Amino acid sequence: MKKITSNCLIYQPPRMLLGMKKRGFGEGRWNGFGGKVEEGETLEQSAIREVQEECGITVKRMELVGVLDFEYLGKDKEVEVNIFKIAEFSGEPKESEEMKPEWFAINNLPFGQMWPDDEYWMPLFLEGQKFRGKFIFEGYDKVLSHEIIKVGTL
Repeated sequence: MKKITSNCLIYQPPRMLLGMKKRGFGEGRWNGFGGKVEEGETLEQSAIREVQEECGITVKRMELVGVLDFEYLGKDKEVEVNIFKIAEFSGEPKESEEMKPEWFAINNLPFGQMWPDDEYWMPLFLEGQKFRGKFIFEGYDKVLSHEIIKVGTL
């Protein structure tokens, strides 16, 4: 069964807020904020809640810009990640038990400490494109194959 999740990138050119994952799936990687949809929540409600819990800011406006499907060979795990761009928020980012937020210049993103798929779709995100994609991983560190297409709407 496919797990539906969100990944919210707080984007204020020329910078982006990422969080260092301190525990659980993705520990030790810089990533956007988000997670799984809880029972009774919409995808958008889940994304807003996760951002608030993980870095203490309140989303004012967000836009769904990408949908990525992930398969992990040898693991019974399929994940759909919905990528949201957040340009407007209130509050100051603060560290939580799960994430340590930090601003990065968009021309100096820490790709070496991010998920390996990010380098494939992040350029489209930064260009303001909408996209769909599929990634097949071996373990959690090696992309075996990928496909990404630009789309007009999601």
